[in-house]
Amino acid sequence: MIYCVEDDESIRELMLYTLRASGFEAEGFPTGAGLFQALEQVVPQLILLDIMLPEMDGLEILRRLRSHAATARVPVIMASAKGTEYDKVVGLDQGADDYLAKPFGMMEMVSRIRAVLRRAGEASVPRSSIGMGQLEMDPLSHTVQVQGRRVELTLKEFELLKLFLEHPGRVFTRDQLLERIWSTDYLGETRTVDVHIGTLRTKLGECGEYIRTVRGVGYRMEGPQ
Repeated sequence: MIYCVEDDESIRELMLYTLRASGFEAEGFPTGAGLFQALEQVVPQLILLDIMLPEMDGLEILRRLRSHAATARVPVIMASAKGTEYDKVVGLDQGADDYLAKPFGMMEMVSRIRAVLRRAGEASVPRSSIGMGQLEMDPLSHTVQVQGRRVELTLKEFELLKLFLEHPGRVFTRDQLLERIWSTDYLGETRTVDVHIGTLRTKLGECGEYIRTVRGVGYRMEGPQ
């Protein structure tokens, strides 16, 4: 999946058409708000990010992406009508993987995307995967497999599972999970945790049984007996 953040609708639609015609899944957003909402559901392979955007500019979006563990390693290609060396350097210094100066050709865009994805794949080898039983997670590529089958998780589900896998056997209370996954200023109820645990178990199938309920306390993860 490729995400395109571009406020010009005609350019955004052309980018999406070209990407889909080139064999990629792609979704587009006119603002950073749409991007971050989508990231709650699926973390993409790569993000195409315009610098000049309404509400929140591309550099601020990039800073937020790089400060969040789940998106810190997602490749980002910046795009902007600003062709100055300064803008390019700022974007690259803040963690962008490549830069496209507008106007750019669609085939150049696809070529740059493929090159960045190749580099990202090479950088993630060897993979530092973690797992339990028939369940395997690769935090670098943000993928989860159950019995060799890839499972798509939302951002919060992925973070919950990663926390459990990194601390097998440890019991987490609902309040601790809210603090770690939803941050200390989250105002939701602990029922939020139960709902996410339920959907996570369902998506993991038989491996969902690894997440055990500790009555009156919270949850822990244990391997198959």
